[in-house]
Amino acid sequence: MKLASKSLCIIAASAAALLAGCSKKPVRPDPSSTALGPQAGGAGLNPTDVTTAPDSTLTQRDPNILEDANTIRGLLQPVYFDFDRSSVKAAERPKLQAAKDYLEKNPQYRLLLEGHCDWRGTSEYNLGLGDKRANEAKKYLLQIGVAADKIETLSKGSEDAKKNADDATMSKDRRDELVILKK
Repeated sequence: MKLASKSLCIIAASAAALLAGCSKKPVRPDPSSTALGPQAGGAGLNPTDVTTAPDSTLTQRDPNILEDANTIRGLLQPVYFDFDRSSVKAAERPKLQAAKDYLEKNPQYRLLLEGHCDWRGTSEYNLGLGDKRANEAKKYLLQIGVAADKIETLSKGSEDAKKNADDATMSKDRRDELVILKK
């Protein structure tokens, strides 16, 4: 008798669990009452038909610009250097002038000069060279009138460099990244 009552309790509990787990399917709205309308050629909106007016205030953002809560990367062009050199070439100075102009228009921001090197050389040497490159760019910015408290420097050395790269890639690794600091 005890076995029968235990079996009955187990069956009743299983049935209750099964019934509790089953629910009705949600009722789907009529397609004509939704924003997209019927999918089979109705009069609703089609997401591919959306266009912007010629005088729209929306602007397309450059996909190379990376912005987070603290920094903006890619808005200002990097300054490139010759192999094993830290002096700012005359051809690269307009990029630093553009950074000065940006800081004048946006006084709430500061600038981080991030010195980079190609993969050749020891880690210690490349960290030192990256530091020299960042400080040479800082020195130039100070000469053209940027306040010292608006500029920070950091050496990345060859940390982000492409190993065993070709000459064209290495020339892109020898640079100062101009990073806007928001805070």
